[in-house]
Amino acid sequence: MTKLEDLLEQQIKIAAAIEAEVKKNQDAADKGDSEAQFQLAVINYKGQGVKQNFGEAMKCFKLAAAKGHTAAEFFLGDMFAKGQGAAQNYAEALHYFQLAAAKDHSQAQYMLGMMFDGGKGVKEDFKVAMNWYKLAAKKNNVDAMCGLGSMYENHHGVEQDDMEAVLWYKLAAQHEHIEAYYRLGIIYSKGKSIKKDLSEAMRWFSLGSEKGHSGAQVSIGLMYQAGDGVEQNHKKAMSYYKMAASLGNSEGQYKVGFMYQNGIGLNVDYAQALYWYSLAAEHDNAHAQSALGFMHEHGQGVNEDETKALMYFKKAAKNGDETAIRNCSLIEARLEKK
Repeated sequence: MTKLEDLLEQQIKIAAAIEAEVKKNQDAADKGDSEAQFQLAVINYKGQGVKQNFGEAMKCFKLAAAKGHTAAEFFLGDMFAKGQGAAQNYAEALHYFQLAAAKDHSQAQYMLGMMFDGGKGVKEDFKVAMNWYKLAAKKNNVDAMCGLGSMYENHHGVEQDDMEAVLWYKLAAQHEHIEAYYRLGIIYSKGKSIKKDLSEAMRWFSLGSEKGHSGAQVSIGLMYQAGDGVEQNHKKAMSYYKMAASLGNSEGQYKVGFMYQNGIGLNVDYAQALYWYSLAAEHDNAHAQSALGFMHEHGQGVNEDETKALMYFKKAAKNGDETAIRNCSLIEARLEKK
């Protein structure tokens, strides 16, 4: 038997085993076994051996949840929050998260904290959010630890306290929580109520970057571009910006465009600048929209076109870019005179 034939035989055996497992769960689910209903729901949710089917997953999760299956209740809350298998419905999400949270499901408790912290489907209530986060954190839920850090960092129902935020972020970071790495980098780079430490900021950003956090990659790029705490290195800055851009980070895409437009560390390339700015603008990045307005206004890589420039400036202005607001007024005044 050749190696290829051996691999094909293994694949056939694996497929047969998956099919048998699906049938086993289906038979048990049909008989009302809540765990089998849950497992069948997970199979459909993840597309394990079957085509991914959120509708069927939700149906099976509901059958299991009706019998009090805690994990099924959590999954239903998550699906309603995301609009998977049904229209997004925060009221339903809240209902199912509360059922699971009442039975000490820590991720459901964390999700309730998120909902009250951000006012998603409920009235914003930082005190309630804090309580849910703390319940989950006591069960070593690292997302909740990071949530508590965010509340102290951003003055959500408590006095702004970077020291307390750092404490919670570091607890989460001990469990390799990627967002906690990034937030620690931000706190040390700003140095508000704790001493500014760019070396420590770079350490945390680097940990986040290694785990694929695009915000951390942009932050490292900014440090290299400015020579902030490190030796200025435009090539390294561009490298980190491109890492972030490849992950769909609009600020990373904007910064790549900016480097090309202005020839920072490389030759000016308006075509590349337009390309990266356009990607960022599609994600409503106001800086990129404003930059596209400037390039159309001044004919950089395109024909001068004040009408198109105004279109981009208006988009940027809508997204809060103050320079774009002024440019809209200037172009509109010029167009009126023509």
